[in-house]
Amino acid sequence: MITPRDIRNLLLAAAALGLAALLPFYDSGYILSIATTMAMFTVLATSWALFSGPTHYISLATAAFFGLGTFVTGLGFQTLPMWLLPLIAAGIGAVLAALVGMVTLRLSGVYFVIFTLGLAELVRQVVTWVQNRTGQRGMYVLTSITERDIYWQLIGLAALVFLVGWLIGRSRLGFALRIIGNDETVAKHSGIDTAMAKIVLFMISGAVAAVVGALLAPRYIYIEPSTAFAPILSFQVVIMALLGGTGRLWGPLAGVIPFTILWEFISRHAPNQTLLLLGVAFLLIVYVLPGGFVGLYDRLRRRFGAGGQ
Repeated sequence: MITPRDIRNLLLAAAALGLAALLPFYDSGYILSIATTMAMFTVLATSWALFSGPTHYISLATAAFFGLGTFVTGLGFQTLPMWLLPLIAAGIGAVLAALVGMVTLRLSGVYFVIFTLGLAELVRQVVTWVQNRTGQRGMYVLTSITERDIYWQLIGLAALVFLVGWLIGRSRLGFALRIIGNDETVAKHSGIDTAMAKIVLFMISGAVAAVVGALLAPRYIYIEPSTAFAPILSFQVVIMALLGGTGRLWGPLAGVIPFTILWEFISRHAPNQTLLLLGVAFLLIVYVLPGGFVGLYDRLRRRFGAGGQ
């Protein structure tokens, strides 16, 4: 049942996205570039949280789906309509996620993490082998699409992801996933098809990551396996989502904005220290902000709310 509070939250989210969409009219340079990166990570981190948040399965497969999306655009932009390529990427990402999910989502803990981390490397090696066999190392993606266009596309995709997440949270699937996250054994005994629920969410996450890769390919101009399937992307997405918190749909955004700004600053002034930033961020999440900024917000609200009663 949709409550007045739900309607208010939807209107606030729509207003925020509308304001964000106006940015290219005021800046088309460095700020737009940073905003595009934030929009990219917002979509990736939010879609990651849709699966990993309620299930507590830490996926490091984002780079695999993202890389496949970039290569879909790289291989098809000269022969197929540009609007069709993200749809193809979404289909490929969903199918790969379903196949991987059927094999790996019976695993748990560190085993699932290790497998998903290896998935990106496996796909990268396969793509590299195919390119070596064809004598092609990389490919240029030369289109008339500008960064402004990519930014607007990502804002639209972000709106879609937020809407899907909002609907899932109020559906039977969302209820089932919350039970799975609390105790998967109880969920199974309750008659919930835990495997199917997890696979569906993993498919959504994989499809979204592939679409993001397809949209971002023109921004990179030249793509090759080592950059398209960079493992660091998966770690960045995980850190941003956990730093913001997965307890709320808007939580990952609270991690994306500060981390992207900090990452950009360090990349420009101390590029050799970016891995150090990843390590510090992991420690911060584990020891200082275990629930992210959302968890901190909820704790403060309960504390001061209780104190004011």
